[in-house]
Amino acid sequence: MTPCCSNSALSQRLPARMSIRSVKAFALVCASLIALAGCASVPLPTLPVETPAAWRQQARATGARAPDLRGWWKAFEDPQLDRLVDAALADNLTIRQAALRIDASRALAGTANAAFQPQLSAHTFSEPAPDSSASYFQMGFDARWELGLFGRAQSRARVTAGDLGIAESDLQSARVSVIAEVVRSYIEFRGARLRLALFEQVAATANEKSTLVATRQRLRLASARELALTQAEAATAEAALVEPRLAIDNARRRIGVLLARSEDAAGFIDDDAPMRGRSEDIDSVGVDSMPADLLRTRPEIHRAENEVLKTAGELGLARADLYPRLGLGGALTYASKVIGHTRLSDADGIITFGPAIEIPLFDWGARRAIVTARDAELSASLLAYRQAVLEGVAEAQTALTTLERQRERLAALQRARESLERSDVSSETLHRLGLADSIELATSRSTLLQARIEIVQAQQQCDIAFVALYKALGGAPLPDTTMANRDARTDAHGE
Repeated sequence: MTPCCSNSALSQRLPARMSIRSVKAFALVCASLIALAGCASVPLPTLPVETPAAWRQQARATGARAPDLRGWWKAFEDPQLDRLVDAALADNLTIRQAALRIDASRALAGTANAAFQPQLSAHTFSEPAPDSSASYFQMGFDARWELGLFGRAQSRARVTAGDLGIAESDLQSARVSVIAEVVRSYIEFRGARLRLALFEQVAATANEKSTLVATRQRLRLASARELALTQAEAATAEAALVEPRLAIDNARRRIGVLLARSEDAAGFIDDDAPMRGRSEDIDSVGVDSMPADLLRTRPEIHRAENEVLKTAGELGLARADLYPRLGLGGALTYASKVIGHTRLSDADGIITFGPAIEIPLFDWGARRAIVTARDAELSASLLAYRQAVLEGVAEAQTALTTLERQRERLAALQRARESLERSDVSSETLHRLGLADSIELATSRSTLLQARIEIVQAQQQCDIAFVALYKALGGAPLPDTTMANRDARTDAHGE
């Protein structure tokens, strides 16, 4: 049976009209609290910026073509690498986890200030009379609206905006790392294939040389010692084939994991495709960005910035808890007495409405301790931001210096290879003229092949340094949802 209430009964339970004096007193209290509310807001601290005006290594960067930070790996001009990167961005599990965390943060950010909006709830309960002769049944609606004064609403918005910004920074950091690892693994895969081809030529040359020495030894033109040395050289060349083969398997397996596949990446890497030569444009690519641009592109710095925003909001909430909570409350309640467990008496209703004020008085210093703790955390987050900036600049500068030194090493090895190529041409000429035997020609070719292997290794290290540089710069395409909440964070930063 649903309790009901007649208009006459309801009117008898309505509160009497508030007096003019009570209204003025209430208005005066509200005005005083609102005036004090502005004093409790925590201003956002100024973020320290400690970046040099320019990179120290600028020689190669001046006048050079700089690839887009959002697609820097395309400088290698390798369609297979482009497909691998696209697949990793779509399927990598770390990236997908970070994207789901953004969805979770965005869902909470959408209700950041729900606590400061009007709330409505319903309730029912029954309670026996002290003499157990009857019970009371009550139902009704409660309404409450807490005003987000003393910086509570703004601080809550900062906390949720900071959480969302941290999640977005983690997603971008994952994209930067995954792209860099895919490109690095592919470079190692490609370099290992090139080395394997050269090592096979070295092994073939060593076996040919060993056969020639064995023939000469049978003719008493070479000693047993010379034969043993050439046989050892051939065996060493065969053993050297293990390293590039293992590197190929490991790189393929790493790419498979990055592409979220339990097996290796054989389905994505075409082993039969001709190996594209290393793009010479890599050597002419420079960096035209300034160190201060890291504040815009490096996700670790973005994360530290959002940590400052979040801790500032938590400090604001802790300080707001030192002040009263002011709101409005009301209720519509119906009550009925159950007589003899079988019959309800007439239901009576009552409406209540008025201010809801909660004033903290004494808590043994608990709230003050929370304020002190949050203040220390804000100071720590500022230091963490400063550290993130310094580490970002140092990592980028180190990567830039390493790339320049690797380029210098590669150039020196290329000059050495050119000299050996001229020497090999001379050896072939002498061999045709009968002035040099086949063993000397094989030795010359083996030396040239070793120089070419060193060139491939140096090229690989140079390319890996190139990858490390753009990883340090935060190079990766931005996800579609990265800037979706820029306006919300802007509002959270505002005073």
